[in-house]
Amino acid sequence: MTMHAGGCLCGGVRFGVRGELPPIQVCHCSQCRRAQGGPLATNLPLRREQLRFERGEALLRAYESSPGKRRWFCSVCGSPVFSDRDGLPGVVRLRAGLLDGPVAARPGLHQHVASACDWWPVEDDGLARHAGGVPPATA
Repeated sequence: MTMHAGGCLCGGVRFGVRGELPPIQVCHCSQCRRAQGGPLATNLPLRREQLRFERGEALLRAYESSPGKRRWFCSVCGSPVFSDRDGLPGVVRLRAGLLDGPVAARPGLHQHVASACDWWPVEDDGLARHAGGVPPATA
């Protein structure tokens, strides 16, 4: 089985992802911009059981950014690690930038482009664009 490794900035949180990686979802919503400190977030939607912590799970803290949605981060270095929400039980959105390279997954779509920031253009890269969130079948 394919295994991908990754971790936070300080190295306190280390994890593995079992199985093939899905296409990366590029989110342009204002909450992701604020949580990431940049123009977008790159998320890998995974089944929770695919994500295995090797160390540092106790370092994770959650912030409920909206009702039923939690953003998990390392309490030492502040690296955003994943998010989950009540409306999609058993699914986590792992931050793609935490994976050690090489990473075979590539961006598959843009979401929340209607609220993209005005200072970073959403390039015409041929990927599907959704004005709001991703349809539930691909979430």
